[in-house]
Amino acid sequence: MILTDSGGMQKEAYFFRVPCITLRTETEWLETVEFGWNRVAGADTTLIHEAVRSFGEPDEQPVLFGDGKAGIRIVERIEKNANIS
Repeated sequence: MILTDSGGMQKEAYFFRVPCITLRTETEWLETVEFGWNRVAGADTTLIHEAVRSFGEPDEQPVLFGDGKAGIRIVERIEKNANIS
């Protein structure tokens, strides 16, 4: 589990299947909250403690931000369209 106020860390936590508690009142990564990987607790110590005590890794992790293979597909498309082997 990670506790952070960093938007980048919230997304990295998702990629590495690490539950995240966001120490801000909002997040730009709403998908991570929607699918149960992130809880927004702000600076409220009661909410933070509750999240730490009750938060476990969700059963599913949908592909929300791509599969990491966009670069490969881009090169393949360029090679195909340019007739390069």
